[in-house]
Amino acid sequence: MAGKSVNKVILIGNLGKDPELRATPSGTPVAKFTVATNDRYKDKEGQWQDRTEWHNITAWARTAEIAGEYLKKGSKVYIEGSLRTHSWDDKQTGQKKYMTEIVVNDLVLLGGRGEAGGGGDFGGSSRGAASGGNNFDQRMPEAEPAAASSPISDEDIPF
Repeated sequence: MAGKSVNKVILIGNLGKDPELRATPSGTPVAKFTVATNDRYKDKEGQWQDRTEWHNITAWARTAEIAGEYLKKGSKVYIEGSLRTHSWDDKQTGQKKYMTEIVVNDLVLLGGRGEAGGGGDFGGSSRGAASGGNNFDQRMPEAEPAAASSPISDEDIPF
């Protein structure tokens, strides 16, 4: 397995603001947005503490268009992607700055009708768009039962 590496991120969280949809000079759509994930832990005194982590997300091509159309602030979303770190020199201070983002490969809107998110599955959209395919599921999402709290079941785990 020499030389093999993995760069994969899986997030389930909520959008911090509506996506910003733009296009590159060549016309490729790009959407940028933030997703918050929450963690709960006990501190030294045994008190529960909440911690929120913010993630910078970038979607390209058809995935960007879908994000711009269907995602809204507060939407619950499942994202698979890879980490990318960019660096640049700050023009005012001359210091080197860094930003890490997650580039989306798969996007699934979570939540039923009437909830932020919509519940549609747009998996594989970045790879599909790059190869000319369109994996956008245009069926209306069905209402989810209230008891369905986790979109991932034991059958989804590959081991």
